[in-house]
Amino acid sequence: MPTATINNARLWYDQLGQGEPLLLHHGYTASRVNWLPVAQQLKQHYQIILMECRGTGESEDTADGYNLEQYARDVLGLMDHLKINKFSYAGHSMGGGIGFVLGAHHSDRLNRLILMAPIPSKGTGMMSAAMLEARLKHRRENDRAAIRQNYLDTRFRPEVETDAWIESRVDHIMRVSEGHLIDGAKAMADINLTEKLSAITIPTLMLAGSVDGLLTANLADFKRLPNAALQVFSRAGHEVAIHEPEGVSDAIHSFMQYGALSAKDLYQRRTL
Repeated sequence: MPTATINNARLWYDQLGQGEPLLLHHGYTASRVNWLPVAQQLKQHYQIILMECRGTGESEDTADGYNLEQYARDVLGLMDHLKINKFSYAGHSMGGGIGFVLGAHHSDRLNRLILMAPIPSKGTGMMSAAMLEARLKHRRENDRAAIRQNYLDTRFRPEVETDAWIESRVDHIMRVSEGHLIDGAKAMADINLTEKLSAITIPTLMLAGSVDGLLTANLADFKRLPNAALQVFSRAGHEVAIHEPEGVSDAIHSFMQYGALSAKDLYQRRTL
């Protein structure tokens, strides 16, 4: 798989399909795997760019740079490397936080913005020191069973969150750098862009899961976005793309084609 040195970090990326460029970014302790079911469908229509941020997956662990602003600069740096000026961006969870940064400060580079179960624009609230220390302790002691149990305890759709899928998540979190785990958690807690949402005028799509703990915050942020559409998936938790890959693919494709339309507007366009 290709890598590129962006802002002094070797970052993994991949490209699938052809057409209008759409970059898909993962969440805090996730990886490209979380987007793959959607990417495989969308590559029929778009040039899909997958990437893994510094300190995760196949990308390089760096001494610093684990904050949302740097992650956003890395996104733009990768697109510069690929000689792509304007693109659409889709981010899940922490990746949605990166999307808030891009929309608030770099909207001139974006065609469309997709926020899937994003972290709240006012911050997540600091992860408890005990929780973070437990996560670090499990990694340091190679306690895969404890990490696996954390995923099993929150599993919502076992038919898609299979044992094999959970094992892949355990593999991934064992590789995530401590810098990303510690500083990334602080970055998500400290984000404060709520007052800037009204200035994000590019077409925006908010995707949410009805049983995700972030749903209330997602709805509050959606109301502040002036040019946004919303879709809530009734059988999805935080892992929206894993729980409803076909629905997410269809929603993104419709949004990429028609923009932030209401259901009535979309129906009328499709029946013309």
